Amino acid sequence: MCLCRHVISSVPACQALFQDGLVYLGDTKENLPVKIAYLCDISPLETWGYSGGNSNMYRALCDQFDDVHILENSWGWAEPLRHLVNAMPEAITLRARWRLHLLFGPIIAKNVARQLARDKYDVLFCPYSFHSLAGLKLPYEMTTVYTSDATPTSYKRSSIGAAFGSYFSASRILDPLILRTEMRVFGAVSLALWPSKWMENSAKEFFAITAPQSQVVPWGANLPDKDIAYSGDDRPDMQKTVRLLLVGRDWFAKGGATSFAVLKALMEKGIPARLDVVGCMPPDEHRNENVKVHGLLSKSDPVEFQKFMDLYQNAHFMVMPSFESYGFAFCEASAFGLPSLCMDIGGVPVVDGVNGFAFPPEANVDAYVDCILEHRNDAKKYNALSKSARAYYEKHLNWGAWARSVKAKIIESRVGL
Repeated sequence: MCLCRHVISSVPACQALFQDGLVYLGDTKENLPVKIAYLCDISPLETWGYSGGNSNMYRALCDQFDDVHILENSWGWAEPLRHLVNAMPEAITLRARWRLHLLFGPIIAKNVARQLARDKYDVLFCPYSFHSLAGLKLPYEMTTVYTSDATPTSYKRSSIGAAFGSYFSASRILDPLILRTEMRVFGAVSLALWPSKWMENSAKEFFAITAPQSQVVPWGANLPDKDIAYSGDDRPDMQKTVRLLLVGRDWFAKGGATSFAVLKALMEKGIPARLDVVGCMPPDEHRNENVKVHGLLSKSDPVEFQKFMDLYQNAHFMVMPSFESYGFAFCEASAFGLPSLCMDIGGVPVVDGVNGFAFPPEANVDAYVDCILEHRNDAKKYNALSKSARAYYEKHLNWGAWARSVKAKIIESRVGL
């Protein structure tokens, strides 16, 4: 039984998330069992946080290490303010929470340091919330590990940030201060493990950190591997109907307008096609009788989850030219052997000819349509791409592979400490 300890959850919640895991690393000093302190501004027991990535990382680490402790993320006397921010609309919460966290950093960091001082940890693991490390003075030497698909600066200065603009234009005044804080935080961590080459390159450009401190370790899908009903070539006949899929909560951010244009172009060529949409509602101008809207499907509801998996299994292409710093949906697609067609932007985990194709942002609808028709007209070629996507998932885009790689890098970094 995993002995992970936390300060804010109930025992049933703990039992639901923890899984057996024990690491035996030999009998030398550097290979003793590793004790990890897990630090994030949202508890990994809150499965909604960071699109589920936080919870998946926590569970995966618990599978690899026997001792993973969740640190309390209280703001001290400013805790009521944190609750107030979390109760605001999501668009405001996403932007205000980390900025206010930085503002109250000295208070919050002291609380974290006190928790670390009460015990002896080997590793401090921090996903997403770089602000949780700002101003933190470690009470003793330990390996610090950070991971995120983007940082404030890498996001703002990318084509992704440019596409969405600034919610609070006045906040641009703080950009130089934020960059200096990022440089201090990332310059001090032992390991910065990014899920994409894009983020690794951004870390080099903006924060001047390189290998071996800065490395790429891809993230996994937001689906338990044991629940993925992958059935190989068992898909509907593409000659009868080409089935396209889009999964996301924001139609426009996920490239829905282009996805609909691809559907229309196929239909205009006389190709029977349909577009299944999960998680969002297309506007009227992007809907016709071949657009099937399924709304939000809960992965915790057995019936809805089965429908969710069936949509992945029965689709022929995920067509989602979205602005993404990563994109868990592309990992999910690969888990089902479903090739993804997307934009080559940010850190999308799509490799040309391996698990789909990433087109230049300036590519027109014809590029997507031509790719679909090329594979529709060559079943052998399509099946090879589908199998390649599944193989890429099995090797790289699952949380087990992520956690094993993280474990190896942590152990390597601790040799000599």
